[in-house]
Amino acid sequence: MIADFPLAEEQRFIWESAARFARDRVAPDAAKRDREHRFPFDLVSELAQLGLLGVKVQVEDGGSGADMTSYVLAISEISRACASTAVTMAVSNLVADILSRFASLDQKQRWLEPFLAGRMGPASFALSEPSSGSDAAALQMTAVRDGDAWVLNGSKQWITNGTHASFHLLFARVVDGPGPHPPGSKGITCFVVERGAKGLDAGTEERKMGLRSSNTAQLHLTDVRVPAVNVVGEVGKGYAIALSGLDTGRIGIAAQALGIMEAALAEGVRYAKERKAFGKALAEQQATQFAIADSRTDLEQSWLLTLRAAADRDRGAERTAKASSMAKLFSTEACGRVVDRMLQIHGGYGYVEDYPIERLYRDARVTRIYEGTSEVQRIVIARELLAG
Repeated sequence: MIADFPLAEEQRFIWESAARFARDRVAPDAAKRDREHRFPFDLVSELAQLGLLGVKVQVEDGGSGADMTSYVLAISEISRACASTAVTMAVSNLVADILSRFASLDQKQRWLEPFLAGRMGPASFALSEPSSGSDAAALQMTAVRDGDAWVLNGSKQWITNGTHASFHLLFARVVDGPGPHPPGSKGITCFVVERGAKGLDAGTEERKMGLRSSNTAQLHLTDVRVPAVNVVGEVGKGYAIALSGLDTGRIGIAAQALGIMEAALAEGVRYAKERKAFGKALAEQQATQFAIADSRTDLEQSWLLTLRAAADRDRGAERTAKASSMAKLFSTEACGRVVDRMLQIHGGYGYVEDYPIERLYRDARVTRIYEGTSEVQRIVIARELLAG
């Protein structure tokens, strides 16, 4: 579809560059990385060199200075080749975008610029906790002021790049003493916590059903001292910073789903043309044709919703939550339907690792969970409609 979509010259350049990189560098070893649960360190460095770790970050901060539509095009292509690599790219862009908008000049020089230049390892966005996922305001990690530093205590859960991050963009609640503390956004503050900080333990890497070459880990903080100059934005204003990334993040997950769907449909069509049953190719069977037609229709609708949400962001629409949530909700649910149909076309072969559809099926499932579950997206959509 996108080949026929009206794109600006810069958007097409970024899309084509990402597609070439995905085809030549990301795709060839994707299955092997998945089997080995191997993190793509080399690819992160190359993504930085291509400007794909800070697609929307302004040029003066070391980014590509592109728009949200360009980001959707780029991440969909990376996801088409390897969803795990796309997740790492998405989190990197989220961190870079927040630092670009809220960090001080000194903070940008210390973390953002070298990160985007590929001189640092990956970064993490540490918001979720064992008892607070979609309900970010319920976080319990505490930050207590001690002279010219803050002392952080608590745990983070499901942190992408958690084991390997050179620094963590981490959210904690500023309090006067030990918790637990009531839910709510009051006091939530954004900190940069660097790798190697005393009392910071990255924990054991999660062994996941899908996205196996994307690193996910807990973070445990015990009396971790963080200099006051590491506060990003204002003290107590961190919840707004976290929420500012949600619309972008949800569009990014929708784009990941687009890439997975494109790859799954291509695999299904290829197999249907090659495989014969009852004396003729599967592609000649009406049931197969219906599955392919429904899947392409699902995919086209997902593209339109996602590109509309990206366009809303690009033109600075005042309210984009509904469009972003609709894009994520529909695209991720459609992704589940598409990969399921394409695996069904493969029959028993779709259930073994020899065929890419098996990995795509596993990778697709989490898109309905992270960056806000499908249920949360429905709540956001309804709330926006009822408020209007």
